[in-house]
Amino acid sequence: MSSFRTLDDIGDVTGKRVLLRVDLNVPVHDGKVADKTRIERVAPTISELSGKGAKVVLLAHFGRPKGEPVPDMSLQPVAAAVEEVLGRPVGFAADCVGPKAESAVSAMGNGDVLLLENTRFHKGEEKNDPELVKQMASLGDIYVNDAFSAAHRAHASTEGLAHRMPAYAGRSMQAELDALEKGLGNPARPVVAIVGGAKVSTKLDLLGNLVKEVDALVIGGGMANTFLAAQGVDVGKSLCEHDLADTARSILAEAQKANCAIVLPVDAVVAREFKAGAPNETVAIDAVPSDAMILDVGPRSIEAIDAWLGKASTLVWNGPLGAFEIAPFDRATMAVARHAAALTKAAKLVSVAGGGDTVSALNQAGVAGDFTYVSTAGGAFLEWMEGKVLPGVEALRA
Repeated sequence: MSSFRTLDDIGDVTGKRVLLRVDLNVPVHDGKVADKTRIERVAPTISELSGKGAKVVLLAHFGRPKGEPVPDMSLQPVAAAVEEVLGRPVGFAADCVGPKAESAVSAMGNGDVLLLENTRFHKGEEKNDPELVKQMASLGDIYVNDAFSAAHRAHASTEGLAHRMPAYAGRSMQAELDALEKGLGNPARPVVAIVGGAKVSTKLDLLGNLVKEVDALVIGGGMANTFLAAQGVDVGKSLCEHDLADTARSILAEAQKANCAIVLPVDAVVAREFKAGAPNETVAIDAVPSDAMILDVGPRSIEAIDAWLGKASTLVWNGPLGAFEIAPFDRATMAVARHAAALTKAAKLVSVAGGGDTVSALNQAGVAGDFTYVSTAGGAFLEWMEGKVLPGVEALRA
């Protein structure tokens, strides 16, 4: 992380106006925030800056208002939740630039926290418009980005400001970048990646990058069926993108060239219908009945994955191994998650996971807190795994 400027490099912030980009895109129901996780993640940065006497001005987006003020997408209800998490008053300004924002910022005292209105109420935000950047920059002296989840967007508040002002990574951003560096940037080897999910088509860039970066790639979920079918395995009525057989074979060839082991299921849990508690059986992967669907990997496949984890020093995980949302097709994902968590707790494995379904699965297994790092960043985490440049991160390089 030494290549990124952090709060440790910022110097004295007493009386300084700090524009702090945070992710407050939280679920709101009946005017109340239903899940404060994202607020809790940025609270340490807000508290640290406020405690050092900075005037902390929060910038955030909420929903997709398409450049127009939409009352239902106002951040005002979120200000109360931020106040609750911080345990201190949080002001609110009804715009993120212009007279309302200027007047609210100029009234701040040292240590005060102010939340500005949804940055996406302005068309210039998503266009990274230099004029909007200039107006936002006039409200602060220093820029801090603590919203890794928005770092894959080159927007005015995520990238534009970082080129116009002294720019630093907040503590949540710093933790994410540290974890990602351990995951794929400069990992301890061997590195194993687990990639699951329904479709190969949504993860082509990811698979293409990972075969060059990791020592073993475990492919699960519906996407494994496409790879199996490409090798001549009859997958019955399973979810499968038969039109991507050539693509799957080309990824397998790339993996062989890069000396990356591909780990596919050797047995499967199959059923005739996709519902909780459906009658099911475990079969060898080359014995899937023609009228059945593969809904999870079987015990021998779990053993093979666990054996790879036993040899690994680093695990990167995105996507479940089966239809984990319904029992009993959650067994493999739960078993492997618990095994990875146990190895992590025993200091034998650095485990980094991310993606909505993956986070849900780890929570379901009760082990999210035992992984080295679980990213809630969604699209940004996936783009990082794909080897893409994240504009909001690049702008913070020292």
